[in-house]
Amino acid sequence: MTAPTRILVCDDDPQILRALRVVLRDAGYEVVPAETGEEALDRAAVHPPQAAIVDLMLPGIDGVEVCRQLREWSDMPVIVLSAVEDGAEKVRALRMGADDYVTKPFSPDELIARLEAALRRAGASADEPVIEAGDLALDLAAHRVTLAGEEVRLTPIEYGLLRLLMVNRGRLMTHRALLTDVWGPEYADATSVLRTHIANLRGKIETRDGERRYIRTDSGIGYRFTG
Repeated sequence: MTAPTRILVCDDDPQILRALRVVLRDAGYEVVPAETGEEALDRAAVHPPQAAIVDLMLPGIDGVEVCRQLREWSDMPVIVLSAVEDGAEKVRALRMGADDYVTKPFSPDELIARLEAALRRAGASADEPVIEAGDLALDLAAHRVTLAGEEVRLTPIEYGLLRLLMVNRGRLMTHRALLTDVWGPEYADATSVLRTHIANLRGKIETRDGERRYIRTDSGIGYRFTG
């Protein structure tokens, strides 16, 4: 029998934590609860989960810092859950590696749907060959990216964007096409989210001096892979 998918859940509000545990368990997930950022990191290190749902405002280290530290060793999908609606906080969380941002109060069905979508992106693979562009290589079957022979650690969102751009090398991919393919149709107009993740991706595969440029911006329209 296949073990249930393990989800790390961190929230300092006991009622919300309890509600999240019920919602996730009813959906068939194993829940690893934590009330502080430090506790979440400890539990993730001992028994690595397949995904994490982390509150933004936590005692001690906040949810963004939890996300940053998880990203140092894991590509698991991370969903930030918070009552903070400030766009700057959302961008800050995404820049630190969060894959999604859900605002409280949240719909249980929506949260589960977003979690399932994030897990699908993280586990997606393809029976296609390695795509190479200069010293950048994307192994679709192994779900692996290397740059000059060194593995590049990408989040599931970053990998999904790079895969879509490289498979369609030279073709202009509109904002809407990228958003609906990687995130889903409900994100069709979330261009600010897309820009943040593209910037993160560029920071990992391109040099600042401009010698290595793979992703070209078509202002106001979209992006294309030109390597």
